[in-house]
Amino acid sequence: MNQAKVSRILAAMEEQDLTQMIISDPAAIFYLTGKWIHPGERMLALYLNTSGNHKLIINCLFPQEKDLGVDLVWYDDTEDAVGILSRYTDKSRPLGIDKTWPAGFLLHLQELKGASSYCNSSTIIDDVRRIKDAEEQQLMREASLANDRVMEQLIPLTGKGFTEKELDQMVRELYASSGHSDVSFPPITAYGKSGADPHHSTDSTRGKRGDSVVLDIGGILNNYCSDMTRTVFLGDVSDKAREVYEIVREAQQRGIDAAKPGARMCDVDNACRGYITEKGYGEYFTHRTGHSIGIEDHESGDVSSVNQSIIQPGQVFSIEPGIYLPEEGFGVRIEDLVLITEDGCEVLNHYPKDLIIVPMED
Repeated sequence: MNQAKVSRILAAMEEQDLTQMIISDPAAIFYLTGKWIHPGERMLALYLNTSGNHKLIINCLFPQEKDLGVDLVWYDDTEDAVGILSRYTDKSRPLGIDKTWPAGFLLHLQELKGASSYCNSSTIIDDVRRIKDAEEQQLMREASLANDRVMEQLIPLTGKGFTEKELDQMVRELYASSGHSDVSFPPITAYGKSGADPHHSTDSTRGKRGDSVVLDIGGILNNYCSDMTRTVFLGDVSDKAREVYEIVREAQQRGIDAAKPGARMCDVDNACRGYITEKGYGEYFTHRTGHSIGIEDHESGDVSSVNQSIIQPGQVFSIEPGIYLPEEGFGVRIEDLVLITEDGCEVLNHYPKDLIIVPMED
């Protein structure tokens, strides 16, 4: 296991007077071991103890070819995996439980009296994962720069008459051909009124002259996610759409300027939302301003009006305000990822945000 990361988790456990915990989330286990294990319905549990008696309880169907830096405890489909786990837990102490651990396993462990009490300890590893180390920061930079290149290739395609679904497939092919293992999330390629739905499901719509095109895309490169949004226009842009675009762009810049150590996550949201509201479109900004990102596209720690947590160096999150006008038949969103530095933030995306009008082919 990555001992520096494990040490941070153990220190956080001690601060909360918690001596033992279970981690079952495959992303969290990858974070600590460098190995993705997808167990399906079978139990996978990394047991951590501040005394150092760490165990990874794993089914024999998932053989490991390299040393993961932790004792492996194997079981097969005929054995009681939870019962095996209970051999190692301290029955006299509270046990931290991963928020993703299926209730069936937890209930069985409770029946076996595996601990004196149980608590949700996911905030411990979530808080540790939120602060990216130097290696992770570089991986996030590389993933975002690769995403810029995909966006650069995608935007000209919006004027060629393809449907949203066809664009979606092209996005996936662009990621596959540039070394990505997958998309971070289902791409959003939304023409016109489809772009007025922040989480539009791609359909067979084709773009027409004057449409906005909301392109929200991200890929997984070297196990780390990217995510960005650009909004462009086909052939022409109305005065109203241009006005809305410039409001969103300014709002996003204000959010970037607010993203610095010591500020609160809600301050970033308020910087974006306050400006959009001042311009008369507050009711049309219908989602939070952003989300944390890393191994997963959406990690713990959102950029919202209710999150008062203090921003710290090493955090990476999105800043993505938008205005969505269904009655006008268009929407605008602009999104970048930012890495918090010692005195501000580094914007990880570099694709331009000037308003772009894409030529249309007949």
